[in-house]
Amino acid sequence: MPTTPTIRLNDNRPMPQLGYGVWRVSNDEAAESVGEALRAGYRSIDTASIYENEEGVGKAIAAASIPRDELFITTKLWNNSHDTDAALKAFDESLARLQLDFVDLYLIHWPVAGSEAYLDAWRTLVRLKEEGRAKSIGVSNFNIPHLQRLIDETGVTPSVNQIELHPRFQQRELRAFHKANDIATESWAPLGQGSLVTNEELATIGRKYGKTPAQVILRWHLENNLIAIPKSVTPSRIRENLDVFDFTLDTEDMRAIERMDDQGGRVGPNPAVFG
Repeated sequence: MPTTPTIRLNDNRPMPQLGYGVWRVSNDEAAESVGEALRAGYRSIDTASIYENEEGVGKAIAAASIPRDELFITTKLWNNSHDTDAALKAFDESLARLQLDFVDLYLIHWPVAGSEAYLDAWRTLVRLKEEGRAKSIGVSNFNIPHLQRLIDETGVTPSVNQIELHPRFQQRELRAFHKANDIATESWAPLGQGSLVTNEELATIGRKYGKTPAQVILRWHLENNLIAIPKSVTPSRIRENLDVFDFTLDTEDMRAIERMDDQGGRVGPNPAVFG
């Protein structure tokens, strides 16, 4: 079973650098696919209340009988629950569905354009961390002004910002801000929602190493010190995505992938207007 490298978060907790995401996985599918991922060797699972599959994830975790301290479970607070009471209620409901006493990482899913309620949500997450029910806290889809305001108004820096990031949309400015403020960058849609797995340039690179384009992309994330959470419900691909620790990309290949960056390469919603 592969040993996944970890990123040390700013609260000194280690987080696996490669995890398993379950966006657009049904509740029924989640029990089986997360079980398959855990059997393959994944120990980090990323879900969210809005995915409506926390219950299935919880069933898979319970059935796997893996020691809790070997798992890293992430879930997220949805946009309609940013005020304090609603956030606390949403968190308790997520824990109940997951059948857990705590989560390893709790994220605000979106800042919500035109709203400042994310500040109240963040203060609630700080409280949950102080209580030990969320071991680490962070955000998702936050831009630099959102992050700066959180830091300035609360004095607490998120441990993680989970953002859309892949070779066609590399978010270099935001990543530089993360690095300067000791915020770990986690990539959602690390394969461009599947749009890059048939890319011929990546296939050419992959042939040098006997790897698929998806494996090349995930290796690129790892070598950039990013956390990635690829999603698949196909057992062979679940295992393929984890088979990325036995090679490294050379400088020429890394530069070739860097040149793929495109400011128009976003495949998901823009946080500046979403919510």
